Amino acid sequence: MGSASKKSPLTPKVLTQAQTRQVLRLYHVYRLAIGLVLLLLTHSDLLALANFTALQYSLWVYLGLNLILALSFNRTEPSWLLGLALLDILLLLSLFYWAGGTSSGIGSLVVVSVAIVNILLHGQLGFFLAAIASLGLIYLTFYLSLSHSAANNQLVQAGTLGALCFAAALLVQGLSRRWQHSEELARRRAKDVAHLETLNALILQRIHLGILVVDAQYQVVLTNQRALHLLGLETLSGHLLTQYSAPLFLRLQQWQHNPSRWPESISTPKARLQPGFTALQDDQRQTLIFLEDLSPIAQQAQQLKLASLGRLTASIAHEIRNPLGAISHAAQLLLESEQLPEADLRLAQIIYAQTQRVNQIIENVLYVSRRRPANPQHLVLNPWLGQCVDELRTHLTPEQQIHLDMAKQPLSTHIDPSQLAQVLTNLVQNGLRYSKRQHSKAQVWLRLYADARSGLAVLEVLDDGPGIASTHVQHIFEPFFTTDHQGTGLGLYLCRELCDSNQARIDYHPRLEGGSCFRITFAHPNRLPL
Repeated sequence: MGSASKKSPLTPKVLTQAQTRQVLRLYHVYRLAIGLVLLLLTHSDLLALANFTALQYSLWVYLGLNLILALSFNRTEPSWLLGLALLDILLLLSLFYWAGGTSSGIGSLVVVSVAIVNILLHGQLGFFLAAIASLGLIYLTFYLSLSHSAANNQLVQAGTLGALCFAAALLVQGLSRRWQHSEELARRRAKDVAHLETLNALILQRIHLGILVVDAQYQVVLTNQRALHLLGLETLSGHLLTQYSAPLFLRLQQWQHNPSRWPESISTPKARLQPGFTALQDDQRQTLIFLEDLSPIAQQAQQLKLASLGRLTASIAHEIRNPLGAISHAAQLLLESEQLPEADLRLAQIIYAQTQRVNQIIENVLYVSRRRPANPQHLVLNPWLGQCVDELRTHLTPEQQIHLDMAKQPLSTHIDPSQLAQVLTNLVQNGLRYSKRQHSKAQVWLRLYADARSGLAVLEVLDDGPGIASTHVQHIFEPFFTTDHQGTGLGLYLCRELCDSNQARIDYHPRLEGGSCFRITFAHPNRLPL
């Protein structure tokens, strides 16, 4: 068992199959070229001691065998390579003998063949072939010296050629080992680079930021899934940035003209994004774009704001409620007095009503600050909205009416149903109250549909009241802002806070025919809750 695990002496060098075949083809071409050249030199003065007839026959045999091998031999097994190497060395030795020994120069070809076969075969086997070639050169030279007195001086040259065979084997094997080490190191480096590339690609795809790389022509050359998700696209690489996000292209141009300028955020159907830009090269031929979703930051700011508001309202409630309760109780006692003049009775009613209003303001602020966090869940809006409207209709007076218009296709989102019900109740009550001021019968219309551009679910709450003045529109969602002397100014603020905590957006739009329209754009149903 132990000997089976050792490398066989017939194991080829550590070459790939393709590399071995390539060296073998070059070896075939080399031998054919040598055979043709030697045929042309058979009558030259260089081969003065040659047996011309035997040499010519040997050359034809050498050339013919090499041609057959070149056309049919493509085996790379160690035993086949060993047989090919032995055959080539023996044929060259025969040519060496018939050409007259070292003076013919064929001994140098034997050295070259030994060097080539040491590329294909392992160390011990390569030295074995070098020994065969060295012994053959020395023996044939000695044998020639017995019959040709001119060959007596060639023994030193033959010994030198034998030594060169071993030197060639040592040199080639040393270079081969160094080359193999370099190849192995290169393979390991390539594997490490491939691993790092895979790791970088995984990090790039998993990173929370959207990443894009654009070239000088604003063509996207690299992007990750997060960027595609934030931009609401399926593919982006290989296309111009202007074709998919004109606002992002505009921010990029503004940054290129003034890199110190902080880019403005952009809105997409799925998120509000903060872009960032970095030049990958000094000449800005490629630009790295970061896209950061501002929703988590807004959520954190929202939570901090609510925490601060909670601490403030707790202090206010503690400091104000006791004296406010005393004032309200005193106003009630005055109202129960039978001797109170009419004018004073009216003042007592005002005091009592205003204390109730202040108490309601405190209650609303406490609710905003202490409300539980949103628990968004997947909600199909069509049936839920129908049930919610049916419940609202049970509390209506004969002078009030709610109309409902829903799209036929199911629309869904991620939202907390209880908080959405609170927003809807607040908007419907406001709409009925303002509609009553203009008409004898108060009406509110609810429309649920899918936005044609983004595909997101949209709910509109419309009324036919007086509407909101253009000078007040930008303030209606601010806390404590109201145009109604009976209102607290916290209803719409609370609606916006609840929508923001559920990644929805509420906007106001005036109606052309008069009245108000509050539009809620819901989050994408595939967007995970924060």
